[in-house]
Amino acid sequence: MQTLPYAILEAPSTLGLATDGVEHLPDRLLSLGLAERIHARRAGRLAVPPKDPAPDPETGVLNAGAIAAWSPKLADAVEAVLDTGEFPIVLGGDCTIVLGSMLAFRRRGRYGLLFIDGNADFFQPEAEPNGEGASMDLALVTGYGPSLLTNIEDRGPLVRPQDAVAFAYRDHKDQEEYESQPLPSELKAIDLPALRAKGIEAAAREAVDHLTREELDGFFIHLDADCLDDAIMPAVDFRVPGGLSWEELGTALQVAMASGKAVGIEITIYNPRLDKDGSAGRGFADILTTALGRRV
Repeated sequence: MQTLPYAILEAPSTLGLATDGVEHLPDRLLSLGLAERIHARRAGRLAVPPKDPAPDPETGVLNAGAIAAWSPKLADAVEAVLDTGEFPIVLGGDCTIVLGSMLAFRRRGRYGLLFIDGNADFFQPEAEPNGEGASMDLALVTGYGPSLLTNIEDRGPLVRPQDAVAFAYRDHKDQEEYESQPLPSELKAIDLPALRAKGIEAAAREAVDHLTREELDGFFIHLDADCLDDAIMPAVDFRVPGGLSWEELGTALQVAMASGKAVGIEITIYNPRLDKDGSAGRGFADILTTALGRRV
């Protein structure tokens, strides 16, 4: 079980999206007492550069240059937390923050990525209708895409494909409609149908077993709110029917944390502007408190 003290970093970037709103994720979760409930230190908030509404002409990705320049700053902040012997909890923001988070660990060794997301996020720029990096982040972090974003600090890929697990995604129709590139065969994929066939605990243990192989130094957890069932988490910009229950997500996180090899977590995409009655945020804070608060 993870026993390091927690430190919360606020990384309210929307550089990977054409829309805004997810930058309020840290404020909402912190207002619900997340830091106090898990006894976490507030380690600061990163400033985010302004957005450009037009995709970068060279890469086809919105704010590609800004993402490439900002990600090392996030990596520096994550490393500062690691240097104090704490477990970083990064509150985003959109999913492109994974580039900064994983850059921090790539600087230090070979780490895996547990990618819990309702979408596979493996689009190539020419197939993403809006050029949004938040639909490409798993591709970019594993080395698929323009070098500006896949080879930051000449350290690409930030995660080897064979060291990542795409967990609980269900956007198969969207991938087919817009012709997303397929996940590479070496990247372990446990989509929502496979997860349901195996059962949540068995699926989570299979994912964690893959990420606790001897050659890895540990693994980082990417958690996108849209992994949750749309009925309980409508506060996301791109909605897809179905998804995990609160209990299923809690089980997956607890299995990951109990491994003792998780080295940090980031939370993305929850948009408080779309949380009309506040119930999605309260449920999210509750499940994070339960999953992160259990220690030995």
